[in-house]
Amino acid sequence: MSCQRWIPLESNPTVLNKYVHNLGMDKEWNFVDVYGFDPDLLAMVPNPVAAVVLLFPDTVKGAEPIGEVQADYPKDLFYTKQSISNACGTVAIVHALANNQNQIAFDESKPFKAFLEMTQAMNAEDKAKYLEKDEKMGAAHEDCAQEGDTRAPSLDENVKSHFVTFVNFNGSLYELDGRKEGPVFHGKTSADSFLEDAVGVVKKFMARDPDNVNFNVMALVQGSDN
Repeated sequence: MSCQRWIPLESNPTVLNKYVHNLGMDKEWNFVDVYGFDPDLLAMVPNPVAAVVLLFPDTVKGAEPIGEVQADYPKDLFYTKQSISNACGTVAIVHALANNQNQIAFDESKPFKAFLEMTQAMNAEDKAKYLEKDEKMGAAHEDCAQEGDTRAPSLDENVKSHFVTFVNFNGSLYELDGRKEGPVFHGKTSADSFLEDAVGVVKKFMARDPDNVNFNVMALVQGSDN
């Protein structure tokens, strides 16, 4: 972990949508809240779903691992380590966007496209080091970290929550967490079952801390942010 610290992002679709659109993501795509896991509530989430982002309380230590960490993973799966404190929100967004280049367009004049072009071929550690030095990505994060429904934490505040991303990569469900040794494989999935499969893993996270209500799930979808 580097000595850099960023202000954490709020788990709020409005905040994240401003962020990703400022980075250059096609405005046809947006983050939306997943309000519950019952089939009727999951059916309310627009399709297609490109990624699922989970914010969870980082309070359970030494818990049984969920899924299979893969140090040797597909080379086309975009995975970066997290080296900046409190940057897990940006790392989660990078994982969500970078692994959906086949279906989401990015403005070539905006920061994310340039970041992708520079880091695509790097290993996970070098991707993280590049993010540390990318002033435009950092400025975009800082701009949106000041927004939201709650007071923005200070740079020195010890935040006890963490973002991870789930993606469907060539029919495999991966959890991408920059603090781990590699992507975490959670079995097979499909475009039709991806949201339900990702939620199945989220439920396992929740089962490790069943009395904690500080979980939040968002989906990156093609549709309105209204």
